[in-house]
Amino acid sequence: MLRSPFAFFRSVAVPGLALALIAPSASAQDGEATASPSMMSDIIENAGLIGWLIVLLSVLALALVIEHFMSVKRDKLAPPHLIDEIEALFEEQKWQEAVDICEAEACFLTNVVSAGLGKLGHSFETMQISFDEMHEEEEIQLHQKIGWLSLVAAVAPMMGLLGTVNGMITTFGEIASKPSVKPNDLAAGIKGALVTTLLGLTVAIPVTAAYVFFKNRVITASLEIGAIVEDLFERFREKVK
Repeated sequence: MLRSPFAFFRSVAVPGLALALIAPSASAQDGEATASPSMMSDIIENAGLIGWLIVLLSVLALALVIEHFMSVKRDKLAPPHLIDEIEALFEEQKWQEAVDICEAEACFLTNVVSAGLGKLGHSFETMQISFDEMHEEEEIQLHQKIGWLSLVAAVAPMMGLLGTVNGMITTFGEIASKPSVKPNDLAAGIKGALVTTLLGLTVAIPVTAAYVFFKNRVITASLEIGAIVEDLFERFREKVK
């Protein structure tokens, strides 16, 4: 399951970053577009400290995306074999065995079920409040977990803007310090400003898309788990007064 999403990001986001940073140049003889061999080196030379910090952010974002693909999915949050085992134990009214399984294999589902079983013997409403509160807590924790992607998506373009302002300050500093300036004197500052802006947007756009993807995945999984738990504890509505 991990291979396909990771391959997608590797084949789309990474080449997209490279294509955004490397400008193609037209060949007069054969009419084919080829990448300028010096463009990438120009980008690297003019990225500056802020640009490299943005690159580090992109590495962090990629690591988070890979980790989320492995952990933020329904089969991890509510493993099918656990659902079957817990349902079987509920059918047999083996509550302690169900609690033992929940404690042995902690996940979103088992934490919620364990919270409900912790109020065994109380009214159904008390049990429902208990597992509803745990369900909400688990969902909040997941949103906090994927929230780091949202932070990276917000910070990257702001750092790009910071680099832009820094580059423009450098450019106007050259103008102010010399009686006459040539375009070459201003090129470094302007290029640095544009490079950091480009890097910031290149990181922010795919990371924003990844955040929305995982947010939707969390919402969907949470709803499904909520329905499973409600169905499991529905039997207590009549049996426990």
